[in-house]
Amino acid sequence: MTVGHAPPESPPDISPISEDRPLPSTELEELTPDHRSGRGTAVPRWLRRTVGPLLLLVLWQVFSSTGVLPADVLASPGTIARAAGELIGDGTLPHAMGVSLQRVAVGLLLGGTIGVSLALVSGLSRLGEDLVDASVQMLRTVPWVGLIPLFIIWLGIGEAPKVALIALGVAFHLYLNVYAGIRGVDAQLVEAGESLGLGRWGLIRHVVLPGALPGAMTGLRYSLATAWLALVFGESINADAGIGFLMNQAREFFRTDVIVVCLVVYAFLGLLADTVVRTLERLLLQWRPTFTGQ
Repeated sequence: MTVGHAPPESPPDISPISEDRPLPSTELEELTPDHRSGRGTAVPRWLRRTVGPLLLLVLWQVFSSTGVLPADVLASPGTIARAAGELIGDGTLPHAMGVSLQRVAVGLLLGGTIGVSLALVSGLSRLGEDLVDASVQMLRTVPWVGLIPLFIIWLGIGEAPKVALIALGVAFHLYLNVYAGIRGVDAQLVEAGESLGLGRWGLIRHVVLPGALPGAMTGLRYSLATAWLALVFGESINADAGIGFLMNQAREFFRTDVIVVCLVVYAFLGLLADTVVRTLERLLLQWRPTFTGQ
């Protein structure tokens, strides 16, 4: 009986790949904005941000037109728009805005200089902290709006008490945030600067102040919001010009449309100032990557 042997298996083809030999076909799905996360067809963010205010405006107009919201309680958006056009046309509103902006600018400059200077003295020196911080912490707990009668007695009823009220509110916010920013600098960064041969002023310039800059920007945003709030109270002190003066006049004649126009102007100016500070943050803090949401 003869036992047959199976023919030997042929060796695998290990010849090199040539240009004439095609590669194995593999389907590769192209990554487009639609495939990554489904955001390619999403609604633009600026449009999404306007949906809420527009919806509120439409509801307001509907309630006013149907009589649910009486005109003597709150004027309709159409009436407010006409009042704004009249105030702009005769130059009343631009003049009032200019006066109010000047008061805010002077108060912000004065209060910012005082607040930042005290924060530097208190934050950079333990002796300065012992001399300054306790007094500032006590004063900031006093309601600064309650100081209006004293400001009138000390400074009269002109521009001085209005500017002083704005400066006081600005100074406290800047002091707290700049001081916290200085004391929040990582001690390891300071040690690294010392190991590189930086002296005291070199550390302050290249390590401490850049590290405190985010806190200073936050304090500036809070200060601007407080400045507009203080302006509302300040312009109620026997003002003869400004947005607050227009509001007081409108209150006497029950002009809710003019009052709302003034409130919208306050909000617009505050939003514009905040936008300027946020743009400044992006320019000055490019070295600090942060989480921007998902």
